[in-house]
Amino acid sequence: MIRRVLTVSAVAIFLLSLMPARAQGPLHETDNSIRFYQWKVAQDPDDFFNYDRLGVAFIQKARETGDVTYYNLAAKALEKSLDLESTHPEAAPATKHLATVYYAEHRFDESLALAQKAIDLNPHDITPYALIGDARSEMGEYEKAWAAYRKLQDPEDAQSAISGVQYLEQSRDSVESFLTGDTKAAINHMRRAVAIAVESRMAKESIAWSQFTLGENYFQSGDLANAKAAYSDALKTYPDYHRALAGLAKVSSAEGRLDDAIELYKKAISVIPLPAYAAALGDVYAKSGNGAEAKKQFDLVEYVGRLNAFNQTVYNRELSVFYADHDIQLQKALELARKEFEVRHDIYTWDALAWALYKNSQPEQAAVAMKEALHLETNDALVLFHAGMIYERLGDAEKAKDYLHRAVALNPQFHLFYADLARTTLEGLSNGSLAVAGQRTTDARP
Repeated sequence: MIRRVLTVSAVAIFLLSLMPARAQGPLHETDNSIRFYQWKVAQDPDDFFNYDRLGVAFIQKARETGDVTYYNLAAKALEKSLDLESTHPEAAPATKHLATVYYAEHRFDESLALAQKAIDLNPHDITPYALIGDARSEMGEYEKAWAAYRKLQDPEDAQSAISGVQYLEQSRDSVESFLTGDTKAAINHMRRAVAIAVESRMAKESIAWSQFTLGENYFQSGDLANAKAAYSDALKTYPDYHRALAGLAKVSSAEGRLDDAIELYKKAISVIPLPAYAAALGDVYAKSGNGAEAKKQFDLVEYVGRLNAFNQTVYNRELSVFYADHDIQLQKALELARKEFEVRHDIYTWDALAWALYKNSQPEQAAVAMKEALHLETNDALVLFHAGMIYERLGDAEKAKDYLHRAVALNPQFHLFYADLARTTLEGLSNGSLAVAGQRTTDARP
């Protein structure tokens, strides 16, 4: 059975005194769907279909709010649906949807098994291949992930194409293109995915997520103007969308508009206090010279990340990077990065491990981990920066200069602190001052 845990939403109590009151608007359509199917299952508790639809509504609410409570509720509804029907083709949707919940909880093996079972129950529905590819990607099994995504390219019937397979194909092609170093292709695929989402009138949050993801691709390429436009489109589609608010805050930080960044991050946190948002807001406060407010946000990062068993699983990597970036609890940073390998072996887990090893003065091991992080040749400026600093510490000036130059050339403002450090380190390397630049890492962050 699914784990029953406390949730991130409990943080709201902790934040009440820090956040402005917000007027409660009309019930969202997803809330109406939840209430409707709650009524339906109360009327007919033996109808497996209504439990499935209730589970889908809870999944959508989880996507919209970032609150994992709704994944727990979705699992209960979907498990009940499968208790009533699990062996006939009619059980395929609930099986696929429960696989989605397990994926969100980072239970990738279980998610894979259920996604495959959904296909076995109904071979005409090829959409679970997207979930299989996503899970394989998180597990670092990229060739298997790409093979699963290829299954989306040739729907057996026209109805499959109409029902969203084309969207899944384009969005997953975008993922593969980005991870394998072709950011331009990733942008083009994601633009097509956005167009399909709009034309097919997908759920507003799904459209907004697509627009936000397009913004992320633009930001990675250093195109701040188009990133800002895409994030803004997401907010127009879905007002107060926390991901888009954080995206706009990131652009504001890159442009040096720190006051705007602070307000945008605060809005995002008022929707859902994710550790990444609190850490970013703390950095902006630190950059602006407000150490007291920065500390409040950094304390919140640890509070949220350690709130419950679920968070301690989902946020291991984020906490590891946070500790390493801020030169606190460095041994804990390394422990968390290694613990992440219990569930994930993707390039970003390798990168987190490499960075934690670097900060724990183990550059040789860091270089081994970084080789794994770079093996797809992903054009991520922060990963390239990490590689440059590791090789600088090892005394390999040529590799250090190469990676640092690539990071800055890709996105001159890729990070609030590290973009400047990359340029400073490059200058030191050019002057033959190998050891000095790396020692500035600690001084560069609060």
